[in-house]
Amino acid sequence: MTNATVNRKVCLLGDFAVGKTSMVRRFIYERFDDKYLSTIGVKVSRKTIVVSHQTQLINLSLILWDLAGSEEFDQLRSSYLRGASGAVLVCDLTRPETLPNLSTYLNDLRRVSPSAQVILAANKADLAAEQRLTSAEIEAYAVDHKVPFHLTSAKTGEGVENIFRQLGQLILIRQ
Repeated sequence: MTNATVNRKVCLLGDFAVGKTSMVRRFIYERFDDKYLSTIGVKVSRKTIVVSHQTQLINLSLILWDLAGSEEFDQLRSSYLRGASGAVLVCDLTRPETLPNLSTYLNDLRRVSPSAQVILAANKADLAAEQRLTSAEIEAYAVDHKVPFHLTSAKTGEGVENIFRQLGQLILIRQ
């Protein structure tokens, strides 16, 4: 038996071109586009998933805020993050600098939405030959910041559904 739909705001955070928009597109539409289009400001999408919570099934509507990963939007980011129940931190396995840069986004999130649940997506796992971040580096970052992590590929779909489902579970557990 399912209850009424529960709406929760989830922000995708990370540097430009790490694959935030591609992850949303993969999750919602089950497709991938090779063309890179930079997000300007924020793009909001929605997808409802069914999540088991305690002894019931919950319709969890994830309102996904895909935030621009550009310094131009640093001042706006805090207002976009307000009211977030969760966030996906996205780094690019082929660009090592994108992992430590996540700390800025995480600090911004925790300042305005301290109870938001967070998960790390180490994206572009399909580009194994170009990978420059090791599993040990990603795991160390995740442990240091107390967040679960997954290797993902928006291109192949690997791990994308898992990221959002696990985040949905965390949000419901901690609500």
